[in-house]
Amino acid sequence: MKYIPRQIESELLLASKHFSGLILTGPRRAGKTTLLKKLFPKAQYYLLEDPDIIARLRADPRSFIEEIRPPAMLDEIQNVPEILSYVRTQIDRFPNKKGQWLLTGSQESSLMKGATESMAGRAAVFHLLPFSVLEAPKVSLLNGGFPEVLAHPSVSQTWFRSYIQTYLERDVRAISSIRDLATFRRFLSLLASRCGQILNRTDLAAPLGVTVPTISEWLNILEITSQIILVPPFYENFGKRLIKSPKLYFYDSGLVCHLLGIESEIMLNRSTFLGAIFEGFVASEIIKLQMNSGRSRQLYYFRDQQGLEVDFLVPAGDRKLILLEAKASRTVWPEIAESLSRLSKVVSNYDVDRFLIYRPSKGKESISALRPGTKALSLEKLLSVLS
Repeated sequence: MKYIPRQIESELLLASKHFSGLILTGPRRAGKTTLLKKLFPKAQYYLLEDPDIIARLRADPRSFIEEIRPPAMLDEIQNVPEILSYVRTQIDRFPNKKGQWLLTGSQESSLMKGATESMAGRAAVFHLLPFSVLEAPKVSLLNGGFPEVLAHPSVSQTWFRSYIQTYLERDVRAISSIRDLATFRRFLSLLASRCGQILNRTDLAAPLGVTVPTISEWLNILEITSQIILVPPFYENFGKRLIKSPKLYFYDSGLVCHLLGIESEIMLNRSTFLGAIFEGFVASEIIKLQMNSGRSRQLYYFRDQQGLEVDFLVPAGDRKLILLEAKASRTVWPEIAESLSRLSKVVSNYDVDRFLIYRPSKGKESISALRPGTKALSLEKLLSVLS
């Protein structure tokens, strides 16, 4: 598979001119190493999963770092986070040299804790997710956006099965002392079946025979390793009693399909989970767009105790909101946008845009007759609006 440009490239190159270090986090196999090698071909490369390199680092980290002639790339830094302080020392010795230290990590929380303490003001931090639909046309509901799946879709099920096994053995056990991996695998599949729903930890704990604190710990692991998205409710009250728990999605729709046993487009289109998978796909693409353009993640949902619910709210500047409903249907009609109209009346102190996101047949997208003020768009056109 030839190199596919990433939207985040311009942000990384700009930061490399102003910061001595770059830290790129994100899930395993999202393309972090490939991206940095392409942008900084002269950087020496060190994989911090190599046992020999890890042994040398832990035996004498100062000598190892001082022998490096930047620019240098330290891949999977979370395996030896203690060397961040030595990298900081080198940066401080040559503060005018920019873009010299390129660091990657798969586990955002453990890496970020060390980064904020050791590299504050010295390194720019970015987060890379799998390919978006704006980067690679092959990204789809069924296959998701992991580079290796897009390159070899015929073996996607084998890849996802191997990915889960590797992920469990490496990242999960590195963060938590989980012993019962079989139950954790069941937890992943159960979680996939709850995609698009309000998070209920008790509902997840009961069928697995584990405690609610255990579920919270497992959810935290999945969130900090960028496997799941927890979308919070919108923070303003609007005079209503609101649901306060987050909604649950996965970052990669291909992984969800695999966990649910969906192996073909026919199975996907007939699945009762199609709507939830598409909803999560929209959420993931919005977050990818925000992160790739250097913006902070801002995505919310709305639901009150009277049943008024809107899938997503995206702040777009001072006192402006974009209200979104995601429907997997290939046709639209006015009634399915009713909740957008109802909520827009409640948020009268905001300037509001309303969009219904659907899946038009190829070449047949059109702006359909919805409620006044509401437009129906494909996901790609929505992303163009948001950017």
